[in-house]
Amino acid sequence: MLPVIAIVGRPNVGKSTLFNVLTRSRDALVADMPGVTRDRQYGTGEFGEDHFMLIDTGGLVDDAVGIDYLTAQQVKLAIVEADLVLFVVSARDGVLSADEEITQMLRLTGKPVQLVVNKTDGTDTMFSVPEFAALALGEPLGVSAAHRGGLEELMERVFSLLPVVTTENNDEEPAGDVIRLAILGRPNVGKSTLVNRLLGEERVLAFDLPGTTRDTIEVELERDGRKYLLFDTAGIRRRRSIKDAVEKFSVIKALQAIIKSQVVVLMLDAEEGLTDQDATLLGHILNHGRGLVITINKWDSIGDEQRKRLKSELERKLTYAEFARRVTLSALHGSGLRELMRAVNEAWDSAGMEMTTTRLTEVVRRAWEAHQPAMKHGRTAKLRFAHSGGRFPPRIIIHGSRVSTITPDYQRYISNKIRTVFKIKGTPLKIEFREGKNPYSGNKSKSSSADQGDKKVKRFNSQRRPSSRKRKAKK
Repeated sequence: MLPVIAIVGRPNVGKSTLFNVLTRSRDALVADMPGVTRDRQYGTGEFGEDHFMLIDTGGLVDDAVGIDYLTAQQVKLAIVEADLVLFVVSARDGVLSADEEITQMLRLTGKPVQLVVNKTDGTDTMFSVPEFAALALGEPLGVSAAHRGGLEELMERVFSLLPVVTTENNDEEPAGDVIRLAILGRPNVGKSTLVNRLLGEERVLAFDLPGTTRDTIEVELERDGRKYLLFDTAGIRRRRSIKDAVEKFSVIKALQAIIKSQVVVLMLDAEEGLTDQDATLLGHILNHGRGLVITINKWDSIGDEQRKRLKSELERKLTYAEFARRVTLSALHGSGLRELMRAVNEAWDSAGMEMTTTRLTEVVRRAWEAHQPAMKHGRTAKLRFAHSGGRFPPRIIIHGSRVSTITPDYQRYISNKIRTVFKIKGTPLKIEFREGKNPYSGNKSKSSSADQGDKKVKRFNSQRRPSSRKRKAKK
């Protein structure tokens, strides 16, 4: 089991910068303003042969209410999980009353604490660091997380204070059967509420305020015998509505979650229906070829007539994403979760399906024989051979002649036939046509064909009868 270290402190003292440096990542969002981090962010780091788990937390403020109160609850949960706490303060600010209050709170936990005086660059450490000895939390240690100064000494101190914990090298890649699932949507559609409901705990902040989630949070989940890695993302608004630099980077990290994932749950708000921004997000998901489940949250908050109109609207507007399952649910009350996870599993299974060359070729040939493509210049395309070209998403490569004449309608026809036979649901299907014969049938390349032709010519010439002049000479 890895030792767990929690980073706590006031806002804007450099906790997320320290987290990123120690985990050698950019997982935590960093900006020169207070209150950027709100949820617990987990990461792993290593020091020599030792490995550890690190938790980044939001800043603690005086008289916390509303969103600040929920952030403080997340910090307390991180401290409960931790074997040691890194209490980060700022050398530039000196000892503040908020630091003293956090000190009192940490003493009550009984956890080992290492006082870290950050932002020592540009200060006289002979005076700025010893000042914090007044907090009586042991010897303070000065570092500069932004410039990686003092970090080796810090980790040596940390491992000397840690209780005895059996450490293991957990740098192995996650198992191949872990489903990477991103939750995407506009602000305030219920993404964090859904994550908490799936986990059965208040793992991420869920607050009735758009923009509560600012960072992309990765959470492990095991449900009904299957393992998942959830990405809870920040809400994505229209580009012209984004003015805050922090929100800009939040959106970038949310879109990066699409690339990391294998299946995306796109959440819609039943009260607002399908908006232009939802359609834009759907376009990003389809461009990356990810498995897709469309969920309509807050279904319990609308009446029967509005439900009928919404279903009709989705049927009309989502013709380009017909493969995606649509699930109605209430993240707040937990209804529809079983159907949602069944649709996620279905999309993942389809996206990773193995399709044999023999079976694919048979399906494509039968489809071509049943309905041939339109003729062009008196000739029609012929489809001879098909094989798999990859997974996540499934990619089918079809070889034939005159395939450049195949229309998009005929491509959809072939795609639908493959979907029906192999029962592919919840994932895009990429079809690629290539000119040429079966590449596995042993046909020669152009150069080898030319060589064969030269041999035939030589053999033919050697077998020709002698000329009449040579025949007379022999006589």
